Amino acid sequence: MIFTTAALVDQLVALGVRRGGTLLVHTSFRAVRPVEDGPLGLIAALRRAIGREGTLVMPTMTDGESVFDPRSTPTDQMGITAELFWRSPGVLRSTHPGGSFAAEGPHAASICAPQPLAPPHGPDSPPGRVLELGGQVLLLGVTYGECTTLHVAESIANVPYSIEHPCVVEVDGVAESVMIPETDHCCRGFHKVDGWLGDRGLHHKGKVGNADATLADARDIVSVALDHLARQPLVFLCEPGAGCEECDLARSSVPAKRERTS
Repeated sequence: MIFTTAALVDQLVALGVRRGGTLLVHTSFRAVRPVEDGPLGLIAALRRAIGREGTLVMPTMTDGESVFDPRSTPTDQMGITAELFWRSPGVLRSTHPGGSFAAEGPHAASICAPQPLAPPHGPDSPPGRVLELGGQVLLLGVTYGECTTLHVAESIANVPYSIEHPCVVEVDGVAESVMIPETDHCCRGFHKVDGWLGDRGLHHKGKVGNADATLADARDIVSVALDHLARQPLVFLCEPGAGCEECDLARSSVPAKRERTS
């Protein structure tokens, strides 16, 4: 069965996507397909579901290994839907050299406005601005492990871990590699949020195309994350000895005093 744009719109509306709202979408088209007109058909359905007064947002992050040009630099591991979305006429793209997002709609300019280099996904970033606007987060065929809004929560909570990664930027016309600190880890711990929100009835699950879909308010995602981070700042990191190099590296960045009290 090939899903038509109209059928996808019906599924999105049934899931709870708000008309006129701001919608941040993380998606795996492979999970959603087959769709009429392919990824462009999915984008059309998302646009129709939120309507002309809605704003559609997707991550368009890059590898940071060359000078970033929002008009031409391809995404890295963001999927075909996001790649085609930012290239569509009328879509704006933010200018962070590694953590860019694309947006279309009334709030696109404010969402894609310039932001600090660090943190890439703090309150003053595209997902942080979606949060401020009271937007929704839609996970299509992906899990909370891909939910960038949780990095916003980590930034607000001022978690004690921070890892620096190199990123190429242009300074006075010359390409330079700079180190950008961020709350980086394997993100498997973000899966805990699924249960936290589910226990409180704060997200909706269903199908969009063939994909398992999850929809939640960005403010609810951040609220439950902050609640747990306040009690256990390292809750999203894998336990010591679990064999996770990324989380071990994050733990090693925590001052000894904070590690003992977390």
